[in-house]
Amino acid sequence: MIVLGLSGALTHDPSAALFVDGKLVAAAEEERFIREKHAKSKIPYNSAKFCLDHGSISPEEIDCVAFPFAPIGLLRPDRWHFAKKYWYAPDRALSAIFNGNRHFRRNRNKVFQLMDKLGINKEKTPFAPVEHHLAHASSAYHLSGFKEKTAILGIDGKGEYATTFFGYGENGAIHKIKEFFDPDSLGGVYGALTQYLGFEMLDGEFKVMGMAPYGNPNKFDFSRLIRCDGKSIEVDTDMVNTIGLRRYKQDGIGYYFGKKMVEWLGPKREGDEIDDPYVHYAAGMQKLLEDISLQLIETYLGGILRETGKICFAGGVALNVKLNQRIIDLPYVKELFVQPAASDAGTAIGAASYVANEAGDRIEKLEHVYLGPSYTTDECINACKDRPEKPAWEIIGNAPETAANILAEGNPLAWFQGRMEFGPRALGNRSILGDPSREGIAELINTQIKYRERWRPFCPSILDSAASDILQTNHPAPYMTFTFSVAEHWKGRIPEVVHKDGTARAQVVSRNTNPKYYALIEELERLRGVPVVLNTSLNRRGEPMVCSPTDALNMFYGSDLQYLIMEDLLIRKQG
Repeated sequence: MIVLGLSGALTHDPSAALFVDGKLVAAAEEERFIREKHAKSKIPYNSAKFCLDHGSISPEEIDCVAFPFAPIGLLRPDRWHFAKKYWYAPDRALSAIFNGNRHFRRNRNKVFQLMDKLGINKEKTPFAPVEHHLAHASSAYHLSGFKEKTAILGIDGKGEYATTFFGYGENGAIHKIKEFFDPDSLGGVYGALTQYLGFEMLDGEFKVMGMAPYGNPNKFDFSRLIRCDGKSIEVDTDMVNTIGLRRYKQDGIGYYFGKKMVEWLGPKREGDEIDDPYVHYAAGMQKLLEDISLQLIETYLGGILRETGKICFAGGVALNVKLNQRIIDLPYVKELFVQPAASDAGTAIGAASYVANEAGDRIEKLEHVYLGPSYTTDECINACKDRPEKPAWEIIGNAPETAANILAEGNPLAWFQGRMEFGPRALGNRSILGDPSREGIAELINTQIKYRERWRPFCPSILDSAASDILQTNHPAPYMTFTFSVAEHWKGRIPEVVHKDGTARAQVVSRNTNPKYYALIEELERLRGVPVVLNTSLNRRGEPMVCSPTDALNMFYGSDLQYLIMEDLLIRKQG
């Protein structure tokens, strides 16, 4: 069966994914093609076209188009819960009751328009809507490779109405245990605090998480924002997840936190520095997220976890690596699988995998996320020839060896190889690299290349042969979705990738999935004695990760980078 999955149901992070007979053969995010981060309110045309072209699939061959947003019946509790909690905004409450599927109809019409644009006959090709949180659940469970009964966790801002999902997977089927509904949303509260702390919702949550270790999590009690009795959650909509007249407004912009929160905590944060008291607010919010999540996991998934120890996690909050570390540390958890594109971009995978599984396909385990476009060395040369700067370039015989020598000399390096990664993490194909044993390399990359806050941490890519010694665990970690405590005897050797709290958000690299990247790190170990490379995404602040050679050259000439390796091509800046 051939299933095309599309995402973008909630007006952000549109993407496309292609399954052929249960195998994920291509996936890409629209932002990478149109160079607009999160591609808000866009349809995934370019990403869908790439998937079909890569799979050599004609529009007539597609058996189904899957989409992660479904109609919700009037008799279900979702719409009534929303209406009850938003009684103070009668227009929203009444709309949920009497016109509760208006967003679904709007989405369906957009998908039909996209199908027309792609040449897919909507009269002959079925359109399959999948509930948003079932799509998240499928993207994690069906691609985890777990055969045992598996606990499934989904936490994000919201889907149709659901915000949080607890369930389990068994013999390929997904079963719901419990859902919470808007406005009672852990992800929504974290997003509202993200805005209050001066970052952009859907993008700055990573910054809040990175800021948190600099603060005291016990200095401020944030439990008034979202109450939890171990079985349910209830958000204070005077404070957060607010709509209508309760919202705080500044310069004509309405935020997802209320005026009362500003009265309580003080003015909304501005600027790039990690300052008091906001750094403690970040720490308090991170602690609240972790504590409530663990309580609810115990209540709804504890029995399953004690039985098999396997859990998978998706939804935007699944990218909170500090929470994931706490989950792994639970005594009854043997293995946690986090879908690496856990945010809404990954629901294209989830919707398609859910439909394919329901049709009888056996979904193959996700082995890597190198699922996007690739480019030849000749295409890289042509991109150089088109540049007005007339780059100085040369063909190199051993790209990993050349790269390692550049890094060993203390230089950052842009590294562009193979198929682009799917999801928010650069995993060695669209990366900026550095030698983590070189003091100051992290600040240099932050300030002169990425142009972002100087306190932002960086991640290590670690050879699998050394990972257990450095991270003190054998837990799988191929996707930078977890933090681990770094062993004391390694902290001083790789200081540029160890965060303030002694942890690192690590990628464990295997030769099987990325032999060229593995060879680079091996060579750096030979030269510098560390089987680790500092790795961050190849982009500047506010931009998507690069996709094409032209994008890479734009990044190169728009920063202080001096070296770029694209496939077998080395580009140096003149002088």
